[in-house]
Amino acid sequence: MAYRSTKPDTWIKTFRNILELEQANGFNDKAVIGGMDAFVRIWADSMTALVSKSASNRHLIRPGYSGMTIEERGEWVAQWRTLLESGQQASPPNENPTPQAKPPRPPAGLKSPVETATKPSRSRAKSSAQPLPTTIDLECPVTSLKTRNKNLAGQLARLDVSTIRDLLYLFPRRYLDYSIKAKIAELSYGQERTVEGQIMEAHEVRRGRFRTEAVLSDDTGNIRITWFGQTYLARTLKPGVRIAVSGKVEAFNNRLGFQSPMHDILKPGQPAVNTGRILPVYPLTDGLKIHTMRGLTKQALEGWLGGIEEYLPPALLARTGLMALPEAIRQAHYPDDLGKWASARRRLAFDELLTLQLSVLARRQRDNQLVEGVPVDAGTDLVDGFIASLPFSLTGAQKQCLEEILADLRRGTPPMNRLLQGEVGSGKTVVVLVALLATIAAGYQGAIMVPTEVLAEQHFQTVTRLLSGLGHTTQVDNLLTASIESLGSPITVGLLTGSTRARPRRKLTGMAAEGSLDLLIGTHALIQEGVELPRLALAVMDEQHRFGVMQRSALRQKSQENPHTLVMSATPIPRTLTLTLYGDLDISTISELPPGRQEIMTRWPTPDRREVVYGFIRKEVQAGRQAFIVYPLIDESDAIEAKAATDEHRRLSHEVFPDLRLGLLHGRMPAKEKDRVMRQFRDGELDILVTTAVVEVGIDVPNATVMLIEGADRFGLSQLHQFRGRVGRGEHQSYCILMSENTSGIAQERLSALQRTQDGFQLAEVDLEMRGPGDFFGTRQSGLPNLRMAQLSDRELLDLARKEANAIIEEDPTLGLEKHAALAGQMARFMERVSAEFS
Repeated sequence: MAYRSTKPDTWIKTFRNILELEQANGFNDKAVIGGMDAFVRIWADSMTALVSKSASNRHLIRPGYSGMTIEERGEWVAQWRTLLESGQQASPPNENPTPQAKPPRPPAGLKSPVETATKPSRSRAKSSAQPLPTTIDLECPVTSLKTRNKNLAGQLARLDVSTIRDLLYLFPRRYLDYSIKAKIAELSYGQERTVEGQIMEAHEVRRGRFRTEAVLSDDTGNIRITWFGQTYLARTLKPGVRIAVSGKVEAFNNRLGFQSPMHDILKPGQPAVNTGRILPVYPLTDGLKIHTMRGLTKQALEGWLGGIEEYLPPALLARTGLMALPEAIRQAHYPDDLGKWASARRRLAFDELLTLQLSVLARRQRDNQLVEGVPVDAGTDLVDGFIASLPFSLTGAQKQCLEEILADLRRGTPPMNRLLQGEVGSGKTVVVLVALLATIAAGYQGAIMVPTEVLAEQHFQTVTRLLSGLGHTTQVDNLLTASIESLGSPITVGLLTGSTRARPRRKLTGMAAEGSLDLLIGTHALIQEGVELPRLALAVMDEQHRFGVMQRSALRQKSQENPHTLVMSATPIPRTLTLTLYGDLDISTISELPPGRQEIMTRWPTPDRREVVYGFIRKEVQAGRQAFIVYPLIDESDAIEAKAATDEHRRLSHEVFPDLRLGLLHGRMPAKEKDRVMRQFRDGELDILVTTAVVEVGIDVPNATVMLIEGADRFGLSQLHQFRGRVGRGEHQSYCILMSENTSGIAQERLSALQRTQDGFQLAEVDLEMRGPGDFFGTRQSGLPNLRMAQLSDRELLDLARKEANAIIEEDPTLGLEKHAALAGQMARFMERVSAEFS
């Protein structure tokens, strides 16, 4: 398990989950990355505030869990769980410790982290001598910064920033290079330059666009400056005030000038923040201005950067030539030059890739060494008979993947942890069903968990259809029974979702608990309380990026065994990503489609052909077919010029297709409403489905022949390929139409690639190279971390990180050595952030 959030007090919720998982795992110290001691080290201050100062409780906050016996660990976990449930708070200290020496004072005007945390009120300064910490606390809140903005905490929270550490790791999106200084007489039109001088005059203009106009002078001449909307500057910039301005040189009435440039008032001993250097451009939110953000990060760097601990071992730093961490963070915010920025980015990117690699390698080693699996070997009669009964032949790729999976099942230990990837229609479900039949024939249970009720129903119907060729089947409510001659007893398959009625639910959960239900297919309902699968030996998750680590773990824990895990993905994942993000999984790839699968005609018409496209959709519907229309947004946004699904559904229903049946589907709809609309479309009750990206993980609608994607340039290639795979499922020729107002070269290159090839894996590689990993899946639920500095297309750095991670894990599998203590803490914080993004 990884930690979740760095926000105050939320560690308690995370800790409860860790303690519960640790108890379920038999106190093996594997519930959290780096072990329980790593968690205690990171949260020592917060844990101390919760624990009583009595001697009986002090051991709860001292690292040492790894050295305890199983019985001692059990007692430690029990005491903590009791303490957390009681909500016990820290009692006042009984001792009067000796004050320590004060740390150095911070720069003028900055509140020190020590002063912020410990400065007593004036009335009690003499009577309440408190010890002053000598370390800088990076976990203190951003309200410790000097600011007049009363809404700062809420504004920064929208950027996932709550502590000083968060702010130090909020890196700029891009930079403005204002490092070149010039005299006024040297300026030329179009240059980006910085000029220093003194104000000759400044006045407010309130006709037309309100503005401040000023004249700046140096020893070579004068230049006019205009700040639109900033009329308050006329009261600040008095004659004689020295300032620096940075911006692009413009021309007004044949005279050079600056328009709304960045500026700093120059004061002795106080460095400029907004001018004369390479300036960071940070992500912002409502009410938070760029100059405010620069001031905040400047404060954080000056007062708290000393608290950044270098966690890479000296030998690794020397071997790789990487920049020291504190300097890398400083240069990432305010680089001295572009070369320094490149070195800083390389170091910070390496950190992200290294911690990611360490987490997957540690998890894989733990599973391989400590977990005993279930050998599943029931012979070949049932498997061979089922394959022979199919109305089609398996492809070579399907056979290869099946051999890999069955070999894992027969071996038993370590339990299989495999990703089965293949494009929509490549035949993943058949491969999975064969593996499940082998599991059932060996006397065990299987389960398939999917993200939506409609998809669960689809799997249930597919299993029913495929098993009908093997023997007689009967279905009552949500229970399928298949009588198969080669088995001594019939196979039972259940369907369990949130909509399953009470009576069949009781029957299914009862059969599952007693072991007489062989296969259970369902949604998140499978991991709810009251569902038990004591003989579960194979847990299958479809559309793996829709389920979090905790959900996958919860399904496995329904069993008294250590079940094998098989996760399915219809999103082709480039090799680079599989090695990096799924290093703890073995990969099986169905790299070919069954013969006879039709090619979907893909077209990219110009925007002025939209009416022709609408006419084509109407023609297909009149011929008895159906169509999807996908939009990138739910509601209209001023910030993004893209058509919104809700508004377009209204427009299309009233103005374009008033005589047709249109449905609306988007991610903010309640789950039951989404399932209802998808059922209507599947059953032919709707002609056109207007939808957002939620349809990416959809259902089989063989009658759908048109996929129209509006704002196609705003989706990744892999996601566009997923949308395209929603059609072409039946016997009729199908079409994918890409509409885009973007005429840029990059947009044309990407959409042309989709038009040229039907190969999802080739498109995935192109997508990774062109868009980078952060947007690869097109959804934050993907489990793909929002890497801040790393680019997975940087193969050389990725290989270096993987090599160093392997060496570290080989030497110290649990990161328990003293020299790796800081690295374990950094890895835990990184994985905590990643986990929080997808919680």
